[in-house]
Amino acid sequence: MRWLIVFLLAFLVFNGLQHWLRRLGLGRLPGDFHFRFRGREWYVPLASSLLLSLLAAAVGLLF
Repeated sequence: MRWLIVFLLAFLVFNGLQHWLRRLGLGRLPGDFHFRFRGREWYVPLASSLLLSLLAAAVGLLF
């Protein structure tokens, strides 16, 4: 249940920061999906979430 909450929070953060993160190249990786639903674009950044998770784990191991 905890992982589902974390995934949903990451999903909301990615949707909110989508324009800024696209400048960095996140959100356009293979495995990142986007679709239009009821006139709004939604992003499901699976690959970007995995990449950021691995980066956070590497930083956590260093410090």
